Amino acid sequence: MLDQLNKQQKRWVALGLLGVVVLFVILIVIVPLINAGLDYNETKQDLAFRLKRYKEVIASKDKVQANAENVKKQYAEQEYFNTRETEALASADLQKFIKTAISAAGGQLTSTQVLPSKTEEDITRITVKVRMNGTIEHLRRALYDIEMSKPLMIVEEMDIRPVRGRRNRKTRKIEPSNKMNVNFQVASFMRIKS
Repeated sequence: MLDQLNKQQKRWVALGLLGVVVLFVILIVIVPLINAGLDYNETKQDLAFRLKRYKEVIASKDKVQANAENVKKQYAEQEYFNTRETEALASADLQKFIKTAISAAGGQLTSTQVLPSKTEEDITRITVKVRMNGTIEHLRRALYDIEMSKPLMIVEEMDIRPVRGRRNRKTRKIEPSNKMNVNFQVASFMRIKS
């Protein structure tokens, strides 16, 4: 078949074949190399950005440490945590404070019971179960004193039950009473010293 073509036609066929080979080389070799180069360039840019961020983070290390120390100092100044050495001393202080708060409010403390403490990370939660008798005003004053105290105390799981009134001998009717029995828990927190 090539024998029937003249020189001009053979040249065009040869140029066409050369074009196909060049196109084949471009598609098989050069395009993947260019794509790989672009991918590597993108990866390089990403790594350079990360390196810049890491250098900024490392440069701000001292500032972050100073801020952390400042926050610790502020927590210590605000007295949110109990500063006693042991949980037993902290729970004794908590019971004493509760007794004083309820007495000062005019209520009557029936009992206190220290519940098992719970430790999470570096903070120990000390909880005391409280039973008291009094009026709604006594309860309000006691709760206010407890929740406004330092170190921080939180009142939880409150159960209020009215005290049944006495029967009037003359009218044989039960007279209402403004007294109540109250059960609640008070939690305080202390840092574990390392």
